[in-house]
Amino acid sequence: MEIKPASAGTLESGDILVRIAPASSDGLSIELESSVAAQFGGQIRHLITETLEGLGVEKADVTAVDKGALDCTIRARVTAAAVRATGKDVWRD
Repeated sequence: MEIKPASAGTLESGDILVRIAPASSDGLSIELESSVAAQFGGQIRHLITETLEGLGVEKADVTAVDKGALDCTIRARVTAAAVRATGKDVWRD
């Protein structure tokens, strides 16, 4: 699947900014910046990976700047960035 640079989200409190770019190596590379990374970094990375793989994205560089986003917000932002990056509309068949 071809990936072009794309992003979704904001740096506002309670949100997450997700940037997706073409991969520089195989697999998903996730760089996470979060004040709660020590407590929730593993869960945030898992949600990003699970969401992208569910959309068929298995090779990309992802940068996420978390500002205390809930799981549903993380999934929504990752999905929006992936749709923009791939052009694949997940809301239509």
